[in-house]
Amino acid sequence: MIKLYAFLGNYGKEYSGNRHNVAWLFLDSLDFARDLRWTRAFKGKVASMETPTGRIWFLKPETYMNNSGESIAELCRFYKIQASEVLALHDELEMAFGCFGFKFSGGLGGHNGLRSMEKHLATRDFARLRFGIGRPDHPDVAAYVLSDFRKEERESLDLAVFPKATEALRLCMNEGFETVVDRFKKTCLL
Repeated sequence: MIKLYAFLGNYGKEYSGNRHNVAWLFLDSLDFARDLRWTRAFKGKVASMETPTGRIWFLKPETYMNNSGESIAELCRFYKIQASEVLALHDELEMAFGCFGFKFSGGLGGHNGLRSMEKHLATRDFARLRFGIGRPDHPDVAAYVLSDFRKEERESLDLAVFPKATEALRLCMNEGFETVVDRFKKTCLL
């Protein structure tokens, strides 16, 4: 059972529309997230809710992407949440734009947020919900992930990707990760 949903991103207005912040954009699109009572704790913003599978927490680390693991590990220690009960929501260079997918464990793909999680949780055995942003057609990956989505890309996220990912996330929250991982291992909508 997933107890912690950790939305990885960079804190600050200048990063709000970046590809690296796709998980935060997804969080902002969730209608139920606006109704949650958010507080500042564990170096981020935290909220919780009751589901058919038990109490779950939502975390938006404000440590910047490269130190996300600090915030996540603090919350996990406090609530006695195991790494295997954490779902990291993040951008994925190795997946085409317009796709999303769930998986458990695996490589880090050079993702500094995941690397920080591995360091602070002492494992890479945690669940992931990956949002494809594709690879740039130039070698400057850092500039690419810190660039904003184009207008048409944002529309595709809002109209196609996020609604289907919301359906999948609700399934995960209500019926468990095992139910959703097979059905939504990789879903491409564009």
